[in-house]
Amino acid sequence: MQQILVAITGASGSIYGLRLTEELLRLGCRVSLLLSEPGRQVLNYEAGLDWSDDRCRRQAQVRAHFAAPDLVCLDNADLFASVASGSNAPATMVICPCSMGTAGRVAAGLSETLLERAADVMLKERRPLLLVPRETPLNIIHLENLLRLARAGAAIIPAMPAFYHHPQSRDDLVDFVVGKVLDQLGLPQTLFARWGEPRGEG
Repeated sequence: MQQILVAITGASGSIYGLRLTEELLRLGCRVSLLLSEPGRQVLNYEAGLDWSDDRCRRQAQVRAHFAAPDLVCLDNADLFASVASGSNAPATMVICPCSMGTAGRVAAGLSETLLERAADVMLKERRPLLLVPRETPLNIIHLENLLRLARAGAAIIPAMPAFYHHPQSRDDLVDFVVGKVLDQLGLPQTLFARWGEPRGEG
């Protein structure tokens, strides 16, 4: 059972992180969820999920939301969490969505929060680190930071839905991006019809 750390930052598009977490749980993965404080606030604004800033209360809320009693909700200030150490790093970390501020701090090797430290651990241990940036337009600083992360071994999966699968709803657009993340993780997905496949055969 693959252990995956999902981090949600303050970029718009928290629905991507929620949908990804749903699919990972459905596939039987062991999921830990990590929210930055801006991520928690944007989640409330965009998805109406008023999750507590208290870790214990938030964990209960998160487990109830996903109907997942074993889901672990981490505290971004807890640098003693297991994912902060290379000796107990998760198999994979996905930052979804990833703000440009988060990308910049990870690219600079900063480790002031658990999210930044966990991402740094993934790079130094050469384990998969996936970033789903959600920003437009991108300035040269954003592009250089993403390039630096790609060169360090991270996979960059921009939240750029396609239209060849003829999406009919917002959920179809979200599922396309989440499906691309699952593809990068090597996990099975039927969230969108691949190019050349009839619709509905994913």
